[in-house]
Amino acid sequence: MKVRRLFAMLGGVGLAWTLTTSPAVAQYTPLGQQQGSDPATGEKYNVEIAYGIWNPTPEIVFSSEQFGILGSDISLSKDLDVLKARFQAFRVVLRPGRKHKFRGEYIPIKYDVDTILRRNIIFNGVLYPVGLPIQGEFKWNAYRVGYEYDFIYRDRGFLGFLVEAKYPDVRAELTTPITSEFVEAKAPIPAIGIVGRGYILPNLAIGGEFSAFRLPESEDRDYTGKYYDFDVYATFNFTNNLGVTGGYRRLTLGYQVDNDFGDFRMNGYYVMGVARF
Repeated sequence: MKVRRLFAMLGGVGLAWTLTTSPAVAQYTPLGQQQGSDPATGEKYNVEIAYGIWNPTPEIVFSSEQFGILGSDISLSKDLDVLKARFQAFRVVLRPGRKHKFRGEYIPIKYDVDTILRRNIIFNGVLYPVGLPIQGEFKWNAYRVGYEYDFIYRDRGFLGFLVEAKYPDVRAELTTPITSEFVEAKAPIPAIGIVGRGYILPNLAIGGEFSAFRLPESEDRDYTGKYYDFDVYATFNFTNNLGVTGGYRRLTLGYQVDNDFGDFRMNGYYVMGVARF
């Protein structure tokens, strides 16, 4: 499919980027060998695991052409009556050195569709007429893996940069008593960003990060793509090993390939429990 062509190209860029920016193992400084430091509560760890709930508002619009027939711009909330829902979120950080972190995340996003159409829509070249009962689902399995280097690191805070591969696995399916159609796209997308955290109290930190990738428009191409990820949070650490994090996050994924289009925006608050070892 045309959407897959765009995501496959972005995946190739992401793989090349990751290979050329991987840090040398020889640069790592084991945590136990730091001299004269007194890290804040919650900063002494080699492995961090977090699990929680994210409650975003979906702002999702997509369109799919087929057989030369232009698709309608379909809104998940306005056309398909999908409501706000909570999703699980999983994070893990491996920290072999004071300034070096390998990060992973997984958020399974899924909305079920069950409504009656209030207008005609065209999806994958098929007309779905007004008044027709329609079921289906929208799934976005949001994966990301990356490397963080904290080029400024102090006992009460740090500032660093990110190199990531985000892997959106997106599928939309619409089914009626007379037809069923779906569109899907999946591939790694590269991103770079900045991250920072500072302690305003011995056990309380404020932090944030932003990573992004954008493929600019060009007369020589018939496709564009973008991915933005913004996250701001506060963390309270009960001990070095246990804490709780709450924050606000906004994810944006967009693409256009010929006449296929997707604009997926998820934003809302989350809370997570954190364990460190």
